[in-house]
Amino acid sequence: MDGVASRLRRVLEAPLPGLDAQLRLAPSPRAGWDPYRLPEGLRPAAALVLVYPHDEGGLHLPLTVRGGGLRTHTGQVSLPGGAVDPGESFEMAALREAAEEVGVDRSAVHVLGALTPLHIPVSGFLLHPIVGIAGRRPSFRPAEYEVARLLEVPLGRLADPATVARETRLLRRGGAPQPVEVPYFAVEGEKVWGATAMILAEFLEVARLAGLEDGAPR
Repeated sequence: MDGVASRLRRVLEAPLPGLDAQLRLAPSPRAGWDPYRLPEGLRPAAALVLVYPHDEGGLHLPLTVRGGGLRTHTGQVSLPGGAVDPGESFEMAALREAAEEVGVDRSAVHVLGALTPLHIPVSGFLLHPIVGIAGRRPSFRPAEYEVARLLEVPLGRLADPATVARETRLLRRGGAPQPVEVPYFAVEGEKVWGATAMILAEFLEVARLAGLEDGAPR
């Protein structure tokens, strides 16, 4: 896994794919949302994009189906993450949230860098995706209240163009419902869309630039 880590770190230290990659999986149109302008007063949040080898072969990453008792984004698929506490760095917050939500041992994760921060209009967060790697599959322990289901998704499956689908939804953004084209990753019977899909779109471009788009560690 040292070779995987060094490849990803090298790409993350270069200019990132950024917003252009994120927008490939962005819902459109999004009324009142300007991806090129960040409003003032956004709250900092962090999420962990964790890659690790799996017994089934290839690199995997964990996603969660959010529990029904949570206040926002209930039932949606997300990366382990949440608000940054006072005094925390983005890295510290991402690792803490992964430990709290799915039981990841923070000491087993090597942080490689960060992706492009993403504004989430619904919650008013500026989400900082942190990329980490583990040398072996974590012993996951999902928090029952926060996580309805844990998904362990092969990186190669996410990179397969056949995994991406699109549908039209009626979404309300401060007025009457409007038709919006929503791209998503279809994995494990779930639809991964919105901010999570946009972050994964940039990470997949990073993986491609690192020569890891098929998810095979080498």
